[in-house]
Amino acid sequence: MDAPAQPMESGATTRARNGACWLVDALVAEGVDTLFGYPGGAIMPFYDALHGAPLRHVLVRHEQGAAFAANGYARASGRVGVCVATSGPGASNLVTGIADAMLDSVPMVVITGQVATGLMGTDAFQELDVFGMTMPMVKHGFIARRVDELPRLVGEAFRIARSGRPGPVLIDLPKDVQLACAAHLPAHAPSPVDAVPRPADASLHEALALISQARRPVVYGGGGIVLGDAVRDFRTFVDATQMPAVLTLKALGALPSEHPLNLGMLGMHGSRAANTAVQECDVLVVVGARFDDRATGKLAEFAPFARVVHMDLDAGEIGKLRHADAGVRGDLRRTLAALTLPCAAQLHARHGEARRQWRALCQQRARAHAARYDAPGDAVHAPSLLRRLSTLAPSAIVACDVGQHQMWVAQHWRFDDPRRHLTSGALGAMGFGLPAAIGAQMQDPRAQVICVSGDGSFLMNVQELATLRRYGLPVKIVLLDNRALGMVRQWQELFFDRRYSEIDLSDNPDFVAVARAFGIEARRVERAGDVGAALEVLLAARGPALLHVAIDTGANVWPLVPPNHNNAQMLDADDVASLPLATTGSEPTPTEDSHALPA
Repeated sequence: MDAPAQPMESGATTRARNGACWLVDALVAEGVDTLFGYPGGAIMPFYDALHGAPLRHVLVRHEQGAAFAANGYARASGRVGVCVATSGPGASNLVTGIADAMLDSVPMVVITGQVATGLMGTDAFQELDVFGMTMPMVKHGFIARRVDELPRLVGEAFRIARSGRPGPVLIDLPKDVQLACAAHLPAHAPSPVDAVPRPADASLHEALALISQARRPVVYGGGGIVLGDAVRDFRTFVDATQMPAVLTLKALGALPSEHPLNLGMLGMHGSRAANTAVQECDVLVVVGARFDDRATGKLAEFAPFARVVHMDLDAGEIGKLRHADAGVRGDLRRTLAALTLPCAAQLHARHGEARRQWRALCQQRARAHAARYDAPGDAVHAPSLLRRLSTLAPSAIVACDVGQHQMWVAQHWRFDDPRRHLTSGALGAMGFGLPAAIGAQMQDPRAQVICVSGDGSFLMNVQELATLRRYGLPVKIVLLDNRALGMVRQWQELFFDRRYSEIDLSDNPDFVAVARAFGIEARRVERAGDVGAALEVLLAARGPALLHVAIDTGANVWPLVPPNHNNAQMLDADDVASLPLATTGSEPTPTEDSHALPA
């Protein structure tokens, strides 16, 4: 009988226990299993300590890829993502991914090497003040100046990243601190996450009183729902109260796409049904949303007839952009659970007929303005392709880049879980999709992961195809190629009198040949009739694969709320003849079918 296998030893037990070895063991104690990075001089002691350690390190081909991969890992799993880089250019290459995590509230711990403490401030080789550089875009930053500080810094970094509204935390690690003796340091013990505050009873009563008066209520759900692990409670609340609901980009999936009360995404490229409902509601119940400008349009004319109930964990968001008539700060799960039955009882007891008419009107609009997928002609219609792919891969995690394809995914993919929709929301960072897909695949090797990208975004981190190939990650890439910077081109067409400036990408490389050069299966499709077979071949591939999709350069995303207009003033393709639009807004007016509103 074979002897039982011995547990793998960490790097800290196979060599002199220095600060770097202690940090590796601390990461294991924090529950980290995967980190993404790229080595260099100032972080080399840490990489030496990784040798033989029970941590899975993913070697990306650019530090921005490491930050986005850790970002995708965290978004898909809900756990802290970890990325590592050396000092100077390594650290500065992480900055965009750090900013994205801060703006979208993604828990990350970022570890950067730094020159030795005696060289700091001397303009030493590859020295940059990454602590100062990232100060506006992290929840907190640390510089470890002595090895004895490591236990406190590491515990605080993970606690802060996880607690409250999540976000990125920086640990800047000088080389001499990594090399210093750490034999005297205790084994790392993770710090407990801060307790989530309970909502105050008085604020719950105010919210209930306001909601109970509603005749035309709408629920406005945001990304805080998934951050607060409140998806189930949110769905229960909507089902019990029977209020129509709209969702932000980051909340897609918090309510299944096919749910009868889901009117779709609101905002600049939201659904007409969602935007119209918000503009006409009398009570707006905001759950974990922050009144982002892409969601509200012209803020002064957003939901002009509504009183606002705003529920959020972050007290700083309540009343920041729109006055809250009733603000409820605290744990969203407890808030929703406390309000669900009382709100349902009050709503069913008062103004029931008015609300039934309102609900029916909202649902009728959703049916009337539903997207159509019967585009004429032989060219590939991107919305139809994405809708078909979502049917073929209903449980896929979708990592999306930024641009027209991002909005088409948001509009046409049928999401039923917000952790399956990974996209750079507030920052809008091109190049996010492929490395984020790598992170999502690493957090669950069994998951089906699809990256949807555009030709502009894809080339920003195309080098990560090598990472896909090295680790055999079965990520499937759908590359929508319109040979242009599509969203910029669309705005230049509509609002800059068709003065197309620096958007031409007609000299793109042969993307199929590029993918094959990296050892990745690839094919091209350019006819609508070939889409079905091409998607089936893509999904059937055993390893990574790319589908290069040629689409019309002139294809636009509809509907669209023009800049400085309210969300009732949406444009469709048929409205283009009325441009150019005035840049000043107008007073809020009822929409064309508002005569059907209940009194």
